[in-house]
Amino acid sequence: MRFVSFYDPHDTVRPGTIQGDRVRVIDLPSLRDYIALEPQQRTKHHTEQTIALDGLRLAAPVMPARNVFCVGRNYLEHAKEGARASGIELKLPDVPTFFTKAPTAIADPGAPLRLQADVSSQYDFEAELGVVIGRRCKNVSEDEALDAVFGYTCVNDVTARDRQHAHGQWFKGKSLDDTCPIGPWIVSKDEIGDAQNLKIGIAIDGVQKQDGSTSQMIFAIPRLIAELSQGMTLLPGDVISTGTPAGVGFARTPPEFLRDGATMKVTIEKIGTLKNTVRIS
Repeated sequence: MRFVSFYDPHDTVRPGTIQGDRVRVIDLPSLRDYIALEPQQRTKHHTEQTIALDGLRLAAPVMPARNVFCVGRNYLEHAKEGARASGIELKLPDVPTFFTKAPTAIADPGAPLRLQADVSSQYDFEAELGVVIGRRCKNVSEDEALDAVFGYTCVNDVTARDRQHAHGQWFKGKSLDDTCPIGPWIVSKDEIGDAQNLKIGIAIDGVQKQDGSTSQMIFAIPRLIAELSQGMTLLPGDVISTGTPAGVGFARTPPEFLRDGATMKVTIEKIGTLKNTVRIS
């Protein structure tokens, strides 16, 4: 099943499920409220009201209650290219490298990303698989980790590289407004099947820049959930962005950063395409 959030005629965000070319409305304030329910309670909130999907303005499918969790250097080839570009020796971590993006960074699918030229001159792109947590959980084992997953979505971890490098830690360079588009929808885990074997990539103005597979992750999804949940409660609707494959702009020769008017298309197998245009002023 595919889940969306959309704007109604009053600009209120409403949740729903996609059924063919229509959206069946869910009678709850948000998709996060829906995810938080016990699975057997969810379907009773599916109404008979449907709306044509074509023409709907989609919102980010879920707004987490807090920051988006992200994983750095989680694809081997990306870790290698980053080390080369930075002139350092590659040393793979023993545990995942977590950072976060602020909720104000979240942007809608299809929306223009309004970025400030006076804040950064090095906006970069990162196609990522987003994992949406389906229940409150803590100290989850790797064997049980996928039971905590509600579904999967596309994420573009847009990054201000100059800010990232200047600050040393990554939060500032990763958390500027409009630098975390999510969507266009969430696909339930039963429809995805093996999320560890999906094609993932990004095209900029029609030119493929990243072309990888989630099978190339250093730390697989169950390990990420298990590590993140140790001693820390995960909440329904939390999003974990699981890292990016090789091909990012700063590691290219010469480096390639986003320009005003560029169109980005993140595509993940079995999920779809997240499209956004960059507006830098």
